[in-house]
Amino acid sequence: MSMFGDGLDQAVYKAFTRPIPKSAPAQMRYLVKQYKGTKHVAQMLRISQRTVERYVKDQIKKPRQDLAQRLEAEVKKRWQPQIRQKAKQTAATSDGIVIDFRARLGYTAPIGSTDQDRIRHLTVALPPRYAARLFDAREQGANDRQLQEIAAEALKEVYFQDGGRRAGSLEEVRFTDIEHIEFEL
Repeated sequence: MSMFGDGLDQAVYKAFTRPIPKSAPAQMRYLVKQYKGTKHVAQMLRISQRTVERYVKDQIKKPRQDLAQRLEAEVKKRWQPQIRQKAKQTAATSDGIVIDFRARLGYTAPIGSTDQDRIRHLTVALPPRYAARLFDAREQGANDRQLQEIAAEALKEVYFQDGGRRAGSLEEVRFTDIEHIEFEL
């Protein structure tokens, strides 16, 4: 499971102005229309072309849970692309992104200071440049570890160093034991 990646995706999904189609047959018809046929949809969902056709014709209405999840994920990826792109663009250029999490945070600092890891629940507004880096990394297939490193770097600058006003000798911030994470555009 990709906590950071899924969290970023959820923040973008909240920007949708219309909800995705609710029923499995409606979702299947949407994908068939997007791909102009059933063959690619069947391959993408790992089901037979005949099964896709039966959903399209309302002959099957309730998919297995794993298929229902794949179907919804594929529809969400393609739903309202202009609105998703605009939400990302706004976050990356003017509004930034808010990260709310409960996790163990530790950091590397010079000897003599306390670098004890501890669980913290923080809500921090990150500047647009970090939103841009997070979305760019996500689109280029970054894994959760890489996304965590970008978020940790942002927290180091924004939260711990307060934009350069304190903790100037702080070297590295680490996320571990993430209990909850949510992003808001």
